Amino acid sequence: MQQSITTIAIRCPNWVGDIVMATPALDCFRQNFPNARIVGILGKNAQGIVRDGPWFDDLIDCEDKTLAGLRRMTSKILAFKPDMAILLPNSVRSVIPFWLARTKKIYGYRRNIRSPLLSGGPKPLRRGSRIIPMPMQEYYLEICRWLGLTLPPVKKPTLFISQQLQKRADDLLLKYGIGPNDTVIGLNPGASFGSSKCWPAPNFAKTAELFQQKFHADILLLAGPGEEQIVHAILSKTTAKIINTARDRIDLELLKPIVKRCNLLITNDTGPRHYAVALDVPVVVIMGSTDPRYTSSNMDNTIVIRIEMDCSPCHKKTCPTEHNCMTQITPEMVFEAGKKLLNGPH
Repeated sequence: MQQSITTIAIRCPNWVGDIVMATPALDCFRQNFPNARIVGILGKNAQGIVRDGPWFDDLIDCEDKTLAGLRRMTSKILAFKPDMAILLPNSVRSVIPFWLARTKKIYGYRRNIRSPLLSGGPKPLRRGSRIIPMPMQEYYLEICRWLGLTLPPVKKPTLFISQQLQKRADDLLLKYGIGPNDTVIGLNPGASFGSSKCWPAPNFAKTAELFQQKFHADILLLAGPGEEQIVHAILSKTTAKIINTARDRIDLELLKPIVKRCNLLITNDTGPRHYAVALDVPVVVIMGSTDPRYTSSNMDNTIVIRIEMDCSPCHKKTCPTEHNCMTQITPEMVFEAGKKLLNGPH
């Protein structure tokens, strides 16, 4: 197969964390097709996640949510005429532009109603009618196995940071007054998925106080667009001196070296958690509505705090009850987990 393939299109996942967890599969395609032109298709705002990595020769904006965007995307696919398309998302929508562009070989998971539009691919493991959860990085690598590719010896997510990007981060950290020997703890209180993933703001506020009192740490409050209310709630309820990065509008690309500088990241179960894993940063993950089986790999430097409830994992965007899976996790529990990571071998 390798010799006959000169151009490959890879439709990347939609969610930030899933993109990071897909990097071992991206490694696999690059290693098995070293001379091929590989084109990554993903959201414009997410392209900084994979930029500076070895995986893609070109990037195309994913615009499949509107008819006009779908037409533009299909036109771009037609322009480079891929010999093969790899679909990492499970949606029917991810197939359509390649089908319209008459791509000859389209591979991805055979599930839902999209199977007739695919050339082939694995089927998800099931127990009866239910799909068995598995770590997403293994889920994506299963496509590589099905294609008969040689898997990479190391199946750990990776991210790359150019010298120019590192310089931007260094300048920003210098503006914050953070020196090379300072202990830096990042707080990531948001989650684009929905409020069900969010630990209450007063708990983040108290946690910042505990770490600053014990470790004299610089606290970086990381926040994305639309999370201003969470930021305000934390800042208004804490006595800790917190560096609010929201005003600097750190994008997903600049977030890579910022997370890398942290000695510890405290986060909801969302994208920056996976940055920390890829960059070997110790991380405490506060998990509520999601199923830990989807992320149960490369856990050497990770502590997940989770309280099992009768309704969990629900995977709902908002909690219809009292959000007990999150409210019963205390700042003291998170502090003890973080202290263990800071004091222990990394």
